[in-house]
Amino acid sequence: MKHQSVRFCKFGVPAEVVSYEAGEKHVFEELGSGELRVKIQFSPINPADLNYIQGNYGILPELPAIPGVESVGIVIESKSDVVSIGDQVIFITRVGTWQSEVTCAAEDVVVIPNIPSEQASMLKVNPLTALCLLENYVRLEVGDYIIQNAANSGVGQSVIQIAKLLGFKTINLVRREELIAELLDLGADHVLLDDRSVVENVRSICGERLPKLACNAVGGDSALRLMDALEEEGQHVTFGAMSMRSLKVPNKFLIFKRIQLHGLWVTKWIEANDKVTIISAYQRLATWVAEGKLHQAVDTIYKPEDIVQAITHASQNKRSGKILLDFS
Repeated sequence: MKHQSVRFCKFGVPAEVVSYEAGEKHVFEELGSGELRVKIQFSPINPADLNYIQGNYGILPELPAIPGVESVGIVIESKSDVVSIGDQVIFITRVGTWQSEVTCAAEDVVVIPNIPSEQASMLKVNPLTALCLLENYVRLEVGDYIIQNAANSGVGQSVIQIAKLLGFKTINLVRREELIAELLDLGADHVLLDDRSVVENVRSICGERLPKLACNAVGGDSALRLMDALEEEGQHVTFGAMSMRSLKVPNKFLIFKRIQLHGLWVTKWIEANDKVTIISAYQRLATWVAEGKLHQAVDTIYKPEDIVQAITHASQNKRSGKILLDFS
């Protein structure tokens, strides 16, 4: 069977430096104890993947390298006592998933319930990030408000759905008016344009019960609006930097409101937690997916040989969901 992969040999503009490779036959080394061979089904193209190819990510690989921070696959060979042939797995460590088969350690994967493979391929990053945001920084009670920017993003949509399941209310900021209706349909309680009227509108919605938690994926002025909308001693968590603008925090937010600032990189959360905790989180998320309560939109699915077109599409702001690579 032809082995397919996407590689890059230098850092740069993703669509210019990636290449598709295919061989009629790929010879793998024999598995060692505790190792698996996994047939990849789908791999999303995430902003982290693009940053990785650009050389702007928190991890720099040795070149040449195969991208792919998340994926789903089926185990086709196993020398593990805990992972069996036929199991559906996602990868919790970086193994380079933009290829048709991967050899890895059993510790690199989590077995999940059988859910649609397109949804399973997107389970690692966005839903887990959303769950960590909602549960790891402040004790929220049923009916409490949280506020987030970039609410139409993959994480933002996961936050809306999971918050609803947990009984929390969401105030969601977006940059384009045409996004409002679709987020309300998804279950958002309030959707506002991310402009200078945010704080006034939030106070009108919440009264004295201002948001306890702000989820920031943008940075710059948008991040400051979130701080201004928080209650005293509110928690502000940054997990993205879409605007590429730094946080320049006014002293008043730290002195008078005593806002607490945090950063979240889900890779570090996985590294910091034991396997039982990680498995429990993903089982919970996968169960919600299976029940139809958590869903991520897919815009277009590409074959790996169309990687340049796929990356170009994934780099565009106006999409209706994720771009996936189909290795199945």
